[in-house]
Amino acid sequence: MKSCNGWRRLVICLPIIFFLPYLFSVLDLHQISNIEKLPKKHSNKFDHLVLGPAAGQGLHDRLQCQGLKALNKTHLPNMSHTPDYKDTVSMVTVFTVYNTSVSARANDRSTEMVTVGNTSYSKTERSMAVLNAFINFIQVSMPLSNIIILTDPASEFSINKNRVTVVPIKGEYSRDKLMLQRIKSYIAFLDARLIELSRRHEQIHHYIFTDSDIAVVADLGQIFYNYPKFHLAVTFRNNKDQPLNSGFIAVRGTPDGILRAKVFLQEVLKVYSSKYMKASRMLGDQLALAWLVKSHLSFDAKRFAGPNSFLYDIGGTSVLFLPCAVYNWTPPEGAGQFHGMPLDVKVVHFKGSRKRLMLESWNFYNSSASAGISNMLCLILMSGRTKYDF
Repeated sequence: MKSCNGWRRLVICLPIIFFLPYLFSVLDLHQISNIEKLPKKHSNKFDHLVLGPAAGQGLHDRLQCQGLKALNKTHLPNMSHTPDYKDTVSMVTVFTVYNTSVSARANDRSTEMVTVGNTSYSKTERSMAVLNAFINFIQVSMPLSNIIILTDPASEFSINKNRVTVVPIKGEYSRDKLMLQRIKSYIAFLDARLIELSRRHEQIHHYIFTDSDIAVVADLGQIFYNYPKFHLAVTFRNNKDQPLNSGFIAVRGTPDGILRAKVFLQEVLKVYSSKYMKASRMLGDQLALAWLVKSHLSFDAKRFAGPNSFLYDIGGTSVLFLPCAVYNWTPPEGAGQFHGMPLDVKVVHFKGSRKRLMLESWNFYNSSASAGISNMLCLILMSGRTKYDF
């Protein structure tokens, strides 16, 4: 057998005795494009999966993996098994596509093609593949939920899936202004929802606004059941400059909850527009969100260093702060700050150059009924430290 670096198509470089019992079963489950051991130093981005050690091994409340096999199971509560829970939850994301002209699409296919599994994608196609994976994960973990996609009216794409609605909202969706527009689209959606509720009484529909590069791996309806007093929820982490992540915002679907959430986001938008327009492409919304929360003199920012959820009133809006480690877990932080993957993780966020890992993870899960969520999470845990080609 040649050294690990000598294998071109498939390189499994975990300790051989440790990994070989799982090699053939994994390959039967999923045609993983390529796999390689995590190098000690490598500045390039990879076009294949790279496996490293699974962080958090030996910790009783963290996922334990042997190869790509989970030795313990993540906790996956399902609200459909809660008899007195009748509310519904809709997942909402902002999505748009660029360069939709015929000539642009032709050029898109001729350059920057990537391959995941047996499928090759252009730049636009990979964005659509990520959106489809986002929808797929939700429909596995929350099959009764609706999915709402807020988009530029000029954006041309189609989604042929049940329980998915595309809602055009006018605005400036250019790449440089997309994060700013996202908040505006959230506000416009909530405003429209308030108008609907004023006209007729309906069953309560809660909303969770997220980035489209997340995998929901557990039913999120329990947030509204277990924390009945909040209007809006965000996720926090122990990060001095960016303690809040805007990629997950839950809104209680009562008229008061929607109104309070709308007012809160309008305040975030004011701060964004006045203080952080230089960061309108990236991070401005998170900086504005943190500034607004920290501007309340009685708020103790040290609470972001703790592991537990907590409530706080911000200008009349009851805000629930949920730990990123559970509700917005990200692979690189899982190797450090989060110390592995908590067994009650509910959302995996493939931030930055980890969209390939999101598609590979769905392919792995979808390849066989025996793959399972927990085994898929081992794949994510072991592959997430690496930056990929998209």
